[in-house]
Amino acid sequence: MAKQKNELWEWVKALAIAVILAAVIRYFFFAPIVVDGESMMPTLRHQDRMIVNKIGYKIGDPKRFDIVVFHATVEKDYIKRIIGLPGDRVEYKNDVLYINGKPYEEPYLEEYKKNLIDGPLTDPFVIEKVPAGHLFVMGDNRRYSKDSRHIGPVPVDEVLGETSLIYWPLSDFGIVE
Repeated sequence: MAKQKNELWEWVKALAIAVILAAVIRYFFFAPIVVDGESMMPTLRHQDRMIVNKIGYKIGDPKRFDIVVFHATVEKDYIKRIIGLPGDRVEYKNDVLYINGKPYEEPYLEEYKKNLIDGPLTDPFVIEKVPAGHLFVMGDNRRYSKDSRHIGPVPVDEVLGETSLIYWPLSDFGIVE
């Protein structure tokens, strides 16, 4: 009887440790997210499931073209691509991205650009300077993305982390660029 009670206690302790460890990992290090909507098409699809790396930006800085998750509103997180870093001048003209006057390639948009028949993918705009402590983010599906063009630059401290790993559906499993 004492042996059964001892074994049960060991199982309870192991289960409690596993639950606590999973909660700590999810809260501080990695978290799942579900892509909601089509603003990141064709890179990400509606209902793709991804892992958010929450520690990357605690030890390093965001990089241009990273895909990030951030608090857009109290109840909603958005997933977008970093286009402009603090201090950058961001401009779009003739469907070409210019950062600080230098043109940048955006290979993740090629699929859309090939199929355009009725105007530019990205309407022209100019952001004179991304404020300190903020990021300028855009969805890859430029015509249907609510991003920094609409909500303004995103404070860096609202960024939950970077995401690049799709884990579901299994047919799309892998790292996205």
